[in-house]
Amino acid sequence: MRDPEAEDLMTAPGFTVSAFILLLHVSFVANYPSGKVTKSCGGMIPEHGHTPQSHPAHNISVSQKTFRPGDQIKVTLSGPPFKGFLLEARDAENLSGPPVGSFTLIDSHVSQLLTCEDVQGSAVSHRSPSKKTEIKVFWDAPSGAPNHITFLATVVEKYKIYWVKIPGPVISQPNVPPFTTPEATIAPMPTVPSVSHLTRSFNASDCGNKKFCIRSPLNCDPEKERACVFLSFTRDDQSVMVEMSGPSKGYLSVAFSHDRWMGDDDAYVCILEDQIVHIQPSHLTGRSHPIMDFGDPLEDMAWRLVDGVMQCSFRRNITLPGVKNRFDLNASYYIFVADGAAVDGRIHKHSQQPLITYEKYNVTGDPKNIGGSHSLLLLKVHGALMFVAWMTTVSVGVLIARFFKPVWSKALFGDAAWFQVHRTLMLTTSALTFIAFLLPFIYRGGWNWHAGYHPYLGFIVMVLAVLQLLLAAFRPPLHDPRRQMFNWTHWSMGTAARIIAVAAMFLGMDLPGLNLPGPWKTYAMIGFVAWHVGTEIILEIHAYRLSRKVEILDDDRIQILQSFTAAEAEGYVFKKVVLAIYVCGNLTFLTMFLSAINRL
Repeated sequence: MRDPEAEDLMTAPGFTVSAFILLLHVSFVANYPSGKVTKSCGGMIPEHGHTPQSHPAHNISVSQKTFRPGDQIKVTLSGPPFKGFLLEARDAENLSGPPVGSFTLIDSHVSQLLTCEDVQGSAVSHRSPSKKTEIKVFWDAPSGAPNHITFLATVVEKYKIYWVKIPGPVISQPNVPPFTTPEATIAPMPTVPSVSHLTRSFNASDCGNKKFCIRSPLNCDPEKERACVFLSFTRDDQSVMVEMSGPSKGYLSVAFSHDRWMGDDDAYVCILEDQIVHIQPSHLTGRSHPIMDFGDPLEDMAWRLVDGVMQCSFRRNITLPGVKNRFDLNASYYIFVADGAAVDGRIHKHSQQPLITYEKYNVTGDPKNIGGSHSLLLLKVHGALMFVAWMTTVSVGVLIARFFKPVWSKALFGDAAWFQVHRTLMLTTSALTFIAFLLPFIYRGGWNWHAGYHPYLGFIVMVLAVLQLLLAAFRPPLHDPRRQMFNWTHWSMGTAARIIAVAAMFLGMDLPGLNLPGPWKTYAMIGFVAWHVGTEIILEIHAYRLSRKVEILDDDRIQILQSFTAAEAEGYVFKKVVLAIYVCGNLTFLTMFLSAINRL
């Protein structure tokens, strides 16, 4: 996890609504602890959602006050420890113009060159968010340089403490008119609209009548249920009032999207900082941090924080012609609601998939009362099929092949009954695995590079399942010399597939797309593994004791035969009882997981 204070002056478009799929972070600049802030070159303003400091604490000094084209001038930025910076040279008589000249690094371990306005090396920024107190570089004066040059620096001490366009000294070419334009000043930020405090909780009494409501669980009441995620829209002539409520460790957010993926979306974030909730419009342009927007016409903003439940409300016009990144709310959109942690005003990635409506809705149309899901149907089916395959069909199939050959040895459709059951279960496992394996590709349109080791383990399981089928298709006859090698290979690959499948399920349960709630899921999966291993141990002990029981105890062959037959019958009954108990327990575990998936 990045240091919440290390995020600096680094701007970048970022974030898709699959992240609200939010990888919500508050900052344009905070996207880049590596200092690659090329998109901040023009305004030099970090989009941190905070007002910049008004009195600079850092200083810019130069090695000389006059220059000629081709000269190298040492520029030093110094002051209290800071984490990020952006340094540029500008025409002192046109501070809004492009950067002038280029820089040469003195210490490439702490600073790096940027390309602004297609001029390589025309700005300098930090290389990492490590603390620093001094930066030294050379500025190379270009031919055709303006008469007067000044240096500007934006410095980030921590996420909410930064200075914008700190002015440095003015240097001039010889024999030019004296500089008379006032030196650069810190760019003013837009006035923050007033925000009031809610005196009572939101209520759901008008949902479906006057309010368009989205609730999870469906029909929950934010007044009475702490876990209720509540979002409502109330149209009032040409504006709409938005109310948002839910348990949150740091932020709540809502976004309007044209599709089920976050990106190019209209979003609004309520962020907790120092026990105060800030309400900000933002927009999302990729699978990265949201870009905070300032000066947007949000009105009647209010908030409330009680017992870990955050509530915030605001009003905006339904149509905002000429306002960039704001959608026309007369149209239909998928609606996302996300929450997560925020430290020092900086949003961290949400811990689970956002709540997403099942289809597009027009929130200013007819009032409705709808729900949503934290997991899309394809991912639910993927998880359900994998649980069925690797918790039930394969487990039962393995036990039957290992312990039930003598129990079900009679022929069934030309082969032993145990073999027919084993083959059917294993074919079912392979079929379910293949279908489940395809679903994430259909959902994402390709490989998921953001799911850690889970997809890689799933791929290995799929490969082993296919190889098992091919191997079984060429199974040698019973007394063939190659049969022993086949048996060991078949057992080894099958065991490896089962172990890796369990590991993949452990990892998959915590992924945002199928984030099963609570710690019970881990204990339940451990319980299932212990249940299966325990059953195998019991059957192995029983098989060993049975083999000892039927050993030749004397020379009376009739007595031997009678003892063997009685022991064998007794053993068959025991195995059937154990299998019945195992299947019941197995189905209990499976039902727990399938029910949890269905509730997402």
